[in-house]
Amino acid sequence: MFKKLKMALVLILATVLVAVSFGAVVAQDDPYTKDRDPGAMTADLVFSRPLGLAAIVAGVCVFVVSIPFSALGGNTEQAYQKLVADPAAYTFRRPLGEF
Repeated sequence: MFKKLKMALVLILATVLVAVSFGAVVAQDDPYTKDRDPGAMTADLVFSRPLGLAAIVAGVCVFVVSIPFSALGGNTEQAYQKLVADPAAYTFRRPLGEF
């Protein structure tokens, strides 16, 4: 009888200790749920996103022209990253209103 009670108490204590340690992880600020300034969100939507799209188009054009030269230099992946991937990430992956 006491053995089962002791085992149940140990199990409950272990569960509580694990749950308490996860509380600190859950309580951390989530950078994507912060309140953003409506003016910054509007400026981002009206100005930055269209400029980001233009940067992607321009980057693709420059990348296509630079492929022979970057292939000779051995830095095609770096050229792709800087000319195409970074503007695409800036335009599509960041939250609205966060610069």
